[in-house]
Amino acid sequence: MKVVNVAEAKNNLSALLEQVRRGSRIRIMNRGTPVADLVPVEITKGSEDEAFLADLERRGIIRRGKGGPIPKELLKPTISDPKGETLKALLEERRNGR
Repeated sequence: MKVVNVAEAKNNLSALLEQVRRGSRIRIMNRGTPVADLVPVEITKGSEDEAFLADLERRGIIRRGKGGPIPKELLKPTISDPKGETLKALLEERRNGR
């Protein structure tokens, strides 16, 4: 656990909060006496997956859906390739370094 005094906590609050957001714990001292602990908030919705998704959403990498129905066009079957021509073309490109 990192220990900082009140003045350092006031001057570097944003940086300390970022450390806590990443999982660190920080104790704030006032004249040698512990007065507060900064600890990460526990995710109550579920598991580590929820925390991971919340972090991605906070950073703007993903945007979670609202739970509505899946559009029908996403459920349509894709183009059939029974002879595996697409895979053959991909493997050929990899062999040739393209």
